[in-house]
Amino acid sequence: FSLQEITSLLSLYGGQFSSHQEIHVNSPFWILNIPSEEMARGLMKRTVCAKSIFELWGHGRSAGELYASLKSYPMDQMLPYLQPDSTYKVHIHTFNKTLTQAQKIKKIDALEFLPFSGKVNLKNPEHIFWILEDYGMDPNNVPEEPVDLYFGRWVHGQRELIESYSVKKRHFIGNTSMDACLSFIMANHGRVKPNDIVYDPFVGTGGLLISSAHFGAYVCGADIDYNTIHGLGKASRKNQKWRGPDENIRANLRQYGLEKYYLDALVSDSSRPVWRKGMLFDAIITDPPYGIREATRRTGSQKDSVKSSERSTENHIFISSSYHLSDIFFDLLKFAAEYLVMGGRLVYWLPIYRPEYTEEIIPRHPCLKLISNCEQMLSSHTSRRLITMEKVKEFKDQDQNSCLLDGQYMPYRGHNSFREKYFSGVTKRIAKEEKDNQK
Repeated sequence: FSLQEITSLLSLYGGQFSSHQEIHVNSPFWILNIPSEEMARGLMKRTVCAKSIFELWGHGRSAGELYASLKSYPMDQMLPYLQPDSTYKVHIHTFNKTLTQAQKIKKIDALEFLPFSGKVNLKNPEHIFWILEDYGMDPNNVPEEPVDLYFGRWVHGQRELIESYSVKKRHFIGNTSMDACLSFIMANHGRVKPNDIVYDPFVGTGGLLISSAHFGAYVCGADIDYNTIHGLGKASRKNQKWRGPDENIRANLRQYGLEKYYLDALVSDSSRPVWRKGMLFDAIITDPPYGIREATRRTGSQKDSVKSSERSTENHIFISSSYHLSDIFFDLLKFAAEYLVMGGRLVYWLPIYRPEYTEEIIPRHPCLKLISNCEQMLSSHTSRRLITMEKVKEFKDQDQNSCLLDGQYMPYRGHNSFREKYFSGVTKRIAKEEKDNQK
C-alpha cells in the first residue's frame, strides 16, 4: 500500500516524486520533492507506511559519487545544523546487509570532510544524520558494495499511531473490526482532512470512523444490524459473554478524545439510502461484508422470503433477505457517485478469488475514476483488494443504472460465489493437511 498512500498524501500536502527517481515499488528508499519541511512533517504525521523522512544532502551509486554529491550541496543549507554549540550523531542504516561496528565507524569517519563543529551526543542529540545504504532486493545475491547510498538530516518519523489505536485496547470491537494500520491507510487513500464529512455505510463497530476522526473529519455511519449500532448482544471478546453499557461507537471515539467529531450512526439499509439528494460527503470509506464472518443482507418483505424473519431485540423485528456481493458493490458505487462531492473519494475492500481475478471484475461507474488497486493476501487462493476511486463527473439521472447496462456487468457476478470458493479452498487445504499427516 506504500506507493498509493504516499501518492495520495503528496496530492493532499503538495510535492511529487523526484523526476530523477525510478519508482521501484519494493525499494525501501524513495526520493520526493516537497516544498517545505513543514509539509514534510505534515505528511509524516499521517503516513503509516513510511518510517522516517530526511532532508537529502547527498546521493550516489557509489561512495565516491555520494561524497561528490555532498561536496556540491549548498553550504548555507548545511551550516544551521553544524554550529559549534549544537550536538549531533550519525546513524547508519543498511537494507539487505548487516555491517560490523568497525565497518560502520569507518564509513562515518570517511565523512570528516563535512564541516561538523558541534559535539557528538549519542543519547539525546539536537540533530541526527543518517547514512542509508541499499544493497538491493535479493537476499540470496547481496553485492559487496551498495547499489545506492544516501546521506541526509533526519526530519521526522513516527509509527505510534498503529500502537496507540490498537484494536486490542479498544472498548468496542466486533468480529470484523478493522486493523488500526489498515484503517489509517484507508483514511490516507481517501485524503481525509480536517472538517471533511466522512461516511461508512457498513459501519459495524466504527473502526474506520476513528482514523478519519483522528485526522479532524466529522464522521457518521450506518449499519443494518440494530444490535451492533446500539452496542447490544453477545460480545466478541474471549471470556466475555455480553457487551457492557460502555461498548458502542460513541464510546470508541470518546476513548481517543475524538467524540466531538462523531455525528451519529443510523440503523439503516445501505441498499435503500435515507439521505436527501445532493453531494453530502467528502469521503466514503468502508469495508462491506463478504459473507464469511458477517452476513450479507438487506431489508426485504414477506414476499421476498417468509423464512427470513429475524428478531434483533425483543421489540424490534425486521425481515431481511440475501444481498449478493455484486449488488452490494453496484449499490455502493451508485451511492458514491450520487452523494460524494466532486473530487471526493470512495475507498473500499473488494474480496477476490485469485485464480479467477482479472482487472475487468473491478466494478466501475462513469462518475468515478479508479485511482488505485492494492492487494492484501488472505490465503493462497483468496485476497482482498483496496479500491480507491475519485468522483470526476457530476451525477445525473441517466447515471442511476449505468453500470447495470454496461456490457461488463456479467463478470462481476463472480463475486456472488466468493463465500463458496473461500470455503472450498479451506476444505481442500484441510484435506491436504490430513493426507500429509497420514503419510
